[in-house]
Amino acid sequence: MRVGELAKKSGVPVPTIKYYLREGLLPAGVLTSPNQAHYDDEHLRRLRLVRALMDVGGLSIASVRDVLTAIDTRESLHTKLGAVQEAISQPSAVDLDPLAVADVQAFFERQGEEECADVTESNVTHMLAAALSVARSVGHDHMGDLLDPYLEGLKIIAQADVEYIARQGSRDAVIEAMVIGTIVGDTVLKAVRRLAHAQVSRDLIGDVPPPDDEN
Repeated sequence: MRVGELAKKSGVPVPTIKYYLREGLLPAGVLTSPNQAHYDDEHLRRLRLVRALMDVGGLSIASVRDVLTAIDTRESLHTKLGAVQEAISQPSAVDLDPLAVADVQAFFERQGEEECADVTESNVTHMLAAALSVARSVGHDHMGDLLDPYLEGLKIIAQADVEYIARQGSRDAVIEAMVIGTIVGDTVLKAVRRLAHAQVSRDLIGDVPPPDDEN
């Protein structure tokens, strides 16, 4: 297919496709003449992936490039998943609270994941430490107590995620599902978590007004 057909099938404008080509996010097509190139279904799949990373995930060009590099390595799918998660987990500019960092390190050690505990080596770990640092800065010093029960609950979700990824068929489809499922899944989890909060709040708290402030 020519670039115009690629744009039509993907929903991505031609100028945007050409920009992705210049930035190396999309492989060059096969030249059929000095001014024409042919693109195939692999280009269409990669284009949809780049669009999802940028439009849904909100990633920068550099971050998208990191994700694509992780995808294109010859590592196992398990290793690719970890690399993708690292690439899409951007370190926060928040100043890390040493006590929050200690909470995160202790959490990983309890879970037998000591190699993940260094906030200077892992974007995911840094992101968690930054979140707990913000919590401590506004007086919630014990949010770290939620990490273990959170993990136990999220293992059920992770089981569903990995099963969904694994049944996609081809290797390329599995990789695409892994990336899209991680990015879109984060947004879906936020929405469904709010529904869960509403249901549990209704059962545990109901319409009882909060106690008066005795101070």
